[in-house]
Amino acid sequence: MTSATRMGVLALLWGSGFLWIKISLNEGLTPGWITLVRCLLGAGVLLALAYGAGQRLPRDRGTWARLAVAALFCNALPFLLFSVGEQTVDSGVAGVLNATTPLWSLLIGLGLGTERPLPATRLTGLVLGFAGVLLIFAPWSAGSGLMSLGALALLGASASYAVAFAYMARHLTGRGTAPLALSAAQLLTATALSTPALTAGGTPTATWTGILAVAVLGVFATGLTFHLNYRMIAEEGPTSAATVGYLLPVVSVALGALVLDEPLTARVVTGMAVVLAGVGLTRLGPGRPAQPRPTRSTTNRGISRSVLRW
Repeated sequence: MTSATRMGVLALLWGSGFLWIKISLNEGLTPGWITLVRCLLGAGVLLALAYGAGQRLPRDRGTWARLAVAALFCNALPFLLFSVGEQTVDSGVAGVLNATTPLWSLLIGLGLGTERPLPATRLTGLVLGFAGVLLIFAPWSAGSGLMSLGALALLGASASYAVAFAYMARHLTGRGTAPLALSAAQLLTATALSTPALTAGGTPTATWTGILAVAVLGVFATGLTFHLNYRMIAEEGPTSAATVGYLLPVVSVALGALVLDEPLTARVVTGMAVVLAGVGLTRLGPGRPAQPRPTRSTTNRGISRSVLRW
């Protein structure tokens, strides 16, 4: 599989996750059940991949304790918030708001002191990115604005990812643990953490379509995407793999419009373009450390930091 093909397949599978969540909700599944099944099936795929690669789950309590924090903020909580948010917000918009994660990461880095003072280019990107979010929410428009608890839940999910990335960068990366096994362990932990959410939202009345949708979400849009991302990072480095993030909102918006007939308004499309432009600017400019050519060690650290999000 060529690099371009792998990137396209990865963007399609990852970006389709918002569609599968929406279909699962429409077909009777509750947010709690979607979150639990997604984590469980994704963990099953990763366990099989780890076993095939000869990787073992971590055995020390310290690593499992750190994985519990990562699983909460990187899987259990955002997965649940995305499902809650999509009860009232279109799947395409969910994908667009997911693209704000780098903006939240930058804000957290500034707060923790891990980011240097921003040059004008990156500061402009930060402001521009959140201006795009404001354009999407349109709180001034009573009839067509998206300011709601559901939209805020989606934004909270993206912020939760950013919190998780900051935590994992300090406490989980570069410890020599095999990344496939580490991610499998994290999703197993997220499965356990998601169990209490089953009591919320009532009893599911899922159809076979809903069951199939959540199965695809867990196996393909969660587990299999990890494997493809793993391969891309290992062979081309984290920077190339991160490019897929720019395609996700485009995929989610396109699938929402084509499959679910979600309205494709000019305001949301413009807001998406502004958000992506802002994210792009935050990745430019001086003051960022140069990235060395990936080696086995640095590549493994990049894999651990980038793919535990699944």
